[in-house]
Amino acid sequence: MRECALYQVDAFTSRPFRGNPAAVCPLTAFPDDALLQKIALENNLSETAFIVPSASDDADYELRWFTPTMEVQLCGHATLASAHVVFTHLHPEWEMVRFNTASGVLAVIRHGGRYEMDFPSLHPYPYDIPQGLGDAMGAEPMAVCKSDRADRDLMLVYEDAATVRALTPDSAALKAFAPFGFIATAPGEGDVDFVSRCFFPNHGIAEDPVTGSAHCVSAPYWAERLGKNTLYARQVSARGGDLWLTVKGDRVKIAGQAVEVMRGRLLLAG
Repeated sequence: MRECALYQVDAFTSRPFRGNPAAVCPLTAFPDDALLQKIALENNLSETAFIVPSASDDADYELRWFTPTMEVQLCGHATLASAHVVFTHLHPEWEMVRFNTASGVLAVIRHGGRYEMDFPSLHPYPYDIPQGLGDAMGAEPMAVCKSDRADRDLMLVYEDAATVRALTPDSAALKAFAPFGFIATAPGEGDVDFVSRCFFPNHGIAEDPVTGSAHCVSAPYWAERLGKNTLYARQVSARGGDLWLTVKGDRVKIAGQAVEVMRGRLLLAG
């Protein structure tokens, strides 16, 4: 029986039991994909991150992300959680960690009490509103956008934050719009530039509490609409989360806090 460390970290929050929980499992090497998927299903969180030391000169760790049903190509909160584990347990002397992923090398640096991730900017373009999508979401959006990256989500723009908070999506109905996930967004209130909620029933996640990667699409949109490149965003799910964003050319800096809530041992046969 092999034992591996397993951490659960709440990302994009400084308070336990808020933000988005991710499991982080540091390994010496990746086992087969079927086992990785079984571990993610066992954790039953929106994402489980697996990290192994990288042999590349360009990265420190290889990083992969799994929902309970599938591997994904880009994930923000589990990257933030992985960085927290590296900086807290594996290399507390480091101020930067580089993860090699399916979306390229993603660097995370430590800024006081926040971690800042360097992610790709996925500029959204107008997209025809699919028939029936408003009914499935619980409210008709003012506009729909999509990035030019085929595997990314539809972004639905609403008039105000209250509408986004009140959405009651029908997960079964949304599955008909495969393979998309859905980012519902609107102008913020007070010092919040914009709000969002995210739904991924086609990925096994009815609602994701805080979705870092969604801001690769929403941050460029709001930066252009508001005429500012530095933004403060809030995901208004039941758990809630806060993100500090900077749009710079073809990159988006996504910063947030994280807090560890559990640690244990994963038992693997063999």
